[in-house]
Amino acid sequence: MAQKPTPLREQTRSVVRSLLARTATELFAAKGYDDTTLEEVATAAGVSRRTLFNYFRNKEDLALSGLAEQGELIAARLAQRPADEDAWAALRAAFQVLEEIDITPERRLELVKLLFGNESLRAGHAEKQARWQDLFAPLIEPRLPDSDRRTLQARAIAAAAITCLQAANEEWARLGGQAELFDLYDAAVHAIRRPA
Repeated sequence: MAQKPTPLREQTRSVVRSLLARTATELFAAKGYDDTTLEEVATAAGVSRRTLFNYFRNKEDLALSGLAEQGELIAARLAQRPADEDAWAALRAAFQVLEEIDITPERRLELVKLLFGNESLRAGHAEKQARWQDLFAPLIEPRLPDSDRRTLQARAIAAAAITCLQAANEEWARLGGQAELFDLYDAAVHAIRRPA
């Protein structure tokens, strides 16, 4: 019978997973995603390849590991926003949690360039962010006027906001990190919300 994970075991697992992901990202940034092997990641992290596979399914999962956690952090922050706050304002405030992640601007730039500079990672990134839509839409829906299309509207707002965040990140990376990410996000949102 399998043991139930204890909080300490879960915390240890999370720390090890984070260490492995950080080691991989450093190697990907230095050597390139395609030119870095899982064996090199395992060796640099001081673990076996088998241990690496206990935490990640494949190289893409390793490179994109932080996105699921980021989505959960954003959703948790969105759930805490005032119930009467406009959906767009609530999402913008929830996205701010990304600025609180303990990472240097240089490392963030490396990560963003890595994600958008490789086609398979870019596709995986889009897939993981599509899952964010499933997390955010139910939290947006109660903020919208009651109608038979409210679920559709909530999903559309979530998808549009996520796309604006992605566009802002890509532009931020193109500018070498020499801009405020949320100024770029606001410009992207303004472009799609501007009255006709």
